[in-house]
Amino acid sequence: MDDSIKQALIDRFRGYLDMAQDGEEPPDDPGETADLFSVLVEVAALRSEVRRESRLVKEALEQFRGVFDTLQASQATLQRELDRARTETRDQAQSALRPLLLDVIDLRDRLVAALTLSAAAARPRLWLRDRSGVAAWQEGLRMTLRRLDQILVDRRVVATQLAGLPFDPRLARAIGTAADSAVSEGTVIEEVRAGFLWDDQVLRTAEVIVSKGDAGKGDR
Repeated sequence: MDDSIKQALIDRFRGYLDMAQDGEEPPDDPGETADLFSVLVEVAALRSEVRRESRLVKEALEQFRGVFDTLQASQATLQRELDRARTETRDQAQSALRPLLLDVIDLRDRLVAALTLSAAAARPRLWLRDRSGVAAWQEGLRMTLRRLDQILVDRRVVATQLAGLPFDPRLARAIGTAADSAVSEGTVIEEVRAGFLWDDQVLRTAEVIVSKGDAGKGDR
């Protein structure tokens, strides 16, 4: 029971005793005092119940907060595991696909070489009797080459275009140099073998010829 309620009841009881000692008659309706006492007792019990319920609610909220923090931590851990699993899956897929893509690129190189040789050999005096058949054969190679290029593009593989750009050892390997006064020293003059990027990562480095500067400078 609350101290203030206790004190009020004690004061009322003390007043009642004082009236009895002074010869005063108690109230005509003792039920009124009894009812007031019952109300005070009920109020005290109600306040005690409210305090107890408030304490239980506070404890429940603290438990829920702990559960919520645990769920948040578990969710963060799960997200990290999912990200790691996705990364590992992607890396494994790329490792398995990389050799196949390199084989496609090698086949493409062979087709490009075949087209280049056939174009150089296709002189009218040599192919006068069967020029239509040679043209059809070349068109077949071009169609196959276009199909291979589309396969590579669909898998985000693109050829590097380095001619005219400064030499970058991350993208290419210099297999020779040549004097060229038209460009600055260290510029890629020609891609002897095309390089390829896969998702902005080097799949195959290019083989290039690099300018070594003005030819006149080497004689001075």
